[in-house]
Amino acid sequence: MKVGIVEVAARAGVSEATVSRVINRRQGVAKKTRDAVETAMAELGYERPVQGQLVALVTEHVSNPFFADVAERIEAALAPHGLKAVLCPAFPGGVQEPEYISAIVDKGIAAVVFLSSSNTVEGADIETYELLRARRIPYVGVNGVFADGVEVPVYSTDDALAAELAVDHLHRLGHRAIGMASGPTGNHPADRRVQGFLAAMAKRGVEDAERLVIRQSYTVEGGQAAAQTLLGLGATAIVAASDYMALGAIRGIRRQGRSVPEDVSVVGYDGSMITEFVDPPLTTVRQPADRLALEVGRSVLALVSNRAVPVGELLFDPELIIRSTTAPAPRP
Repeated sequence: MKVGIVEVAARAGVSEATVSRVINRRQGVAKKTRDAVETAMAELGYERPVQGQLVALVTEHVSNPFFADVAERIEAALAPHGLKAVLCPAFPGGVQEPEYISAIVDKGIAAVVFLSSSNTVEGADIETYELLRARRIPYVGVNGVFADGVEVPVYSTDDALAAELAVDHLHRLGHRAIGMASGPTGNHPADRRVQGFLAAMAKRGVEDAERLVIRQSYTVEGGQAAAQTLLGLGATAIVAASDYMALGAIRGIRRQGRSVPEDVSVVGYDGSMITEFVDPPLTTVRQPADRLALEVGRSVLALVSNRAVPVGELLFDPELIIRSTTAPAPRP
């Protein structure tokens, strides 16, 4: 027999209107009453209706093709189940995460996906997460763990493996002076890519690789500045922490009168489709956008249907895509 709000109301000893307010996460229900309704739903196996509800996708990187691709794939995974994705571009200087969440929590929002946003930042304010917990709105993270004590599902690309793949490829080509153009300190993915890079270099007998790690912004300009510094340090190959940084590195190398890949090899990270069509086509470590998005979609659907989902971080393997920006190390 299908369980409806009539049965839930009877089990919890409340009105059907109260059950409806709890299901739709409306204000005006006492915590004790809300807990009783939630318990009744769990005991009876009641599944929340998802048709027409909204899922917020919060990201700072809407202009980056990779994140746009992931957001589109998440939307495609949710749409067949009646969930509508709403993009919330919380970039510096614009509307920020707390403002977005505060504005939409009472609009029938079913869940939130933090797509490389505050979940990537060390010491991020947990006020937004506390608000969602208080309203019993589930949320998940992509490519970044949350602050200590925030136990939710997180789906990430294995940054350490990504660095290993890039370094291994360049090392096999004969490069020994391998530098890294990384994102800023305190950004979880950037920090983990640096740790993976240093571990990969140490594995190959290079103990002072940290001198060849340059921290910059995840932008073309950041990649260009990092590359110019690395060239001055004698690097013959550069591992970039994003495809945008890799494209900037190529520009910086060319402005120094060098060629890619004849003089300097470059490896990007993300694997957005556009990297296949730049000149020269970019060697990159591709994140599995399709598998990440599918798993996010599955977890969100389960959470809004009141089913349990394992908390903690699930890591996905990246893939090295070899194109034309890497070549054997130049002879001395």
